[in-house]
Amino acid sequence: MVDSDRLRSWLSVYHNPDLAYREIMSVNQQYKGLHPEQNTYIFNDGVRMELVNLSGTIPVRYKGNLYNIPICIWLMDTHPLNAPICYVKPTMDMSIKVSMFVDQSGKIYLPYLHDWVPNESDLLGLIQVLIVTFGDHPPVFAKVKDNVYPPSNREYLIRNSLKNFFMEHFILLAFMPQPVGGYNMPPNPAPVYGLSAGFNCPPYPPQPVRHMNYPFPFPNNNNFGGSVPQSGTGTIKEEHIRESLLTALEERLLRRMKEQFQQNQAELETLKRTQEELKQGKVKLDNILSRLEKEKNDLDKNITMLQDKEQELDKAIERISNQESIDVDDAVTTTAPLYKQLLTAFAEEAALEDTIYYMGEALRCGVIDLDVFLRQVRSLSRKQFMLRALMQKCRQKAGLSV
Repeated sequence: MVDSDRLRSWLSVYHNPDLAYREIMSVNQQYKGLHPEQNTYIFNDGVRMELVNLSGTIPVRYKGNLYNIPICIWLMDTHPLNAPICYVKPTMDMSIKVSMFVDQSGKIYLPYLHDWVPNESDLLGLIQVLIVTFGDHPPVFAKVKDNVYPPSNREYLIRNSLKNFFMEHFILLAFMPQPVGGYNMPPNPAPVYGLSAGFNCPPYPPQPVRHMNYPFPFPNNNNFGGSVPQSGTGTIKEEHIRESLLTALEERLLRRMKEQFQQNQAELETLKRTQEELKQGKVKLDNILSRLEKEKNDLDKNITMLQDKEQELDKAIERISNQESIDVDDAVTTTAPLYKQLLTAFAEEAALEDTIYYMGEALRCGVIDLDVFLRQVRSLSRKQFMLRALMQKCRQKAGLSV
């Protein structure tokens, strides 16, 4: 579980702490084996700096099996303007397998790091490239105890010694082609940090001289370290060495071409996924813009309608203000005598209803006695009944609902 407050405190000295925080949390959600830490990083020039790193393991599938490869990704304080620095961190029972992607110290070199693009390259893309690359070229292997060869295997030791000597001094230094394009670099590159141009992630280093942990085959199934040839004295002849070197060189060239192709393929897949995400985002933005445009048009129509109604109200108020006062009784007119009789009966019945109500209030307050109240209510009720009967007759004659 990531301590958000502590992580934000670590990133407070970074140039863009919010973006770095979001990327680290996104990586932690997808790759539970990686967790953020803060440690002191020592550059090649001796400069020390407290930096945040992602340490742990990433899942790598190799030959059908899933392995956890230990790595450490250091984020520069200028992230994402400068590429991270990545290392393989083998455990006690592991050894680093040096390749064009990993040097003897465990430092990782990738085209993705060399061609790092600010605000486009990110940690998730870097980890995906690492998983694909390490799936084809595992950066570590299990340590194997040294074998003690019996005296009878002296021929085996001699052959291996000759093989290693020629492989190191002949193939790697004479026959191995140097990287081309933007991958050439001077030996022992030191990172440049703190310059105005920012941190420059070094490209691929030259292949270091190392002892191979696997034999290269002779042609005709005669291997270094294998059985002694049946013909001759068993000594290594010049044509054997030449054929072995040519075969090893051919295999190495083919392997390097395959590695470069697979690396480019992994980067291409990452770019394709990014392109698909951008396309989906564009569709969503287009839909949002269309909806906003429609809502804006509807809002403009409603505003125009309200302005028209406001003008009508202003004109009506002005017209009424300029007119003389109108008698309420004269304002209410009927179109026929029958309707006038109905209106008059309705008004008288309503007046009687109010009169009965106020007489009840007068009785309650003691203004009139009970005898007066009963006599008046009896008279008023009789008139009210006659008026209601008259209104019903009028409505029947007029064809109105009763």
